[in-house]
Amino acid sequence: MMTTELLDVQPRELKFTFELKKQSLCSIQLINKSDHYVAFKVKTTSPKKYCVRPNAGIIKPKATCDFTVTMQAQRVAPPDLQCKDKFLILSTVIPFGTTEEEITSDMFSKDSGKYIEEKKLRVVLISPPSSPVFVPINGESKQDPCYENSVKKDRVLSGVENIPPPHGVAEDVEGFETYKDMDESRAVKDVEELKPANIGEELKLAKVVEELKPAKDAVALNLTKDFEELKLKLNTVDSKLKEAELTIMKLTEERSMTTREKNMLKHELELLRRKNNVKRIMVGFPLFYVCMVALISLAIGYFIHP
Repeated sequence: MMTTELLDVQPRELKFTFELKKQSLCSIQLINKSDHYVAFKVKTTSPKKYCVRPNAGIIKPKATCDFTVTMQAQRVAPPDLQCKDKFLILSTVIPFGTTEEEITSDMFSKDSGKYIEEKKLRVVLISPPSSPVFVPINGESKQDPCYENSVKKDRVLSGVENIPPPHGVAEDVEGFETYKDMDESRAVKDVEELKPANIGEELKLAKVVEELKPAKDAVALNLTKDFEELKLKLNTVDSKLKEAELTIMKLTEERSMTTREKNMLKHELELLRRKNNVKRIMVGFPLFYVCMVALISLAIGYFIHP
């Protein structure tokens, strides 16, 4: 059992500036307070809503590591900017030399007998600086009278206009051990929250869906046409490649035949040269033989006619 804290997380909550149809980023810093190599893994109750980079890694002793959480663009604003999403940071000591590719989910399982440290973070949604908070009163949207005081207070503390959620949002989640089941239950809950409140809203949604169907069909038709055109182009390119391969094969064969013919001509020319040399040697008397005969004739003539 570890007696010291492995990681220090800064900040202890994820603050996102919430705007409809816009992404929002939040950076978290992990500080390794131990003298060991520590592996970490980030989990969330809404994996489809957030993107974590990196979601796992290794931190050297006394070193730091940052990861960024991106909240995807949302089409519907939560009531009073309340968010029940949670994040869980798991960390454990690993041997020296372990690589990030070797990090698996089994390393953070409590059944392995290793010490697993957990850090729970809640999500806080912040209203944009130029967007006041409206509170529904008797069916009408009116500006919250506490908005200006809360904005001034947040500006003094952090320099950012932060609209804290009402009391009770930051409930502690004790069920992080069953994280796989939480993803499914959270998805079902999100679907239930998106159900229309009355029949009129259902009709509006049905109308919107019907309006979107033609556009979807047109997009699918365009994609089909583009796919067919691309397929035809690929077939044309494939046929041209085959023709080019056949041409290359023919040229290669012609080149090899030309090389063989050239070698045969050289061989025949060499044979002709050798035959010519033999004929030259065989025709006429050698010069040395002629000279010897001449000298002998001169000597005989000299002795006959002194």
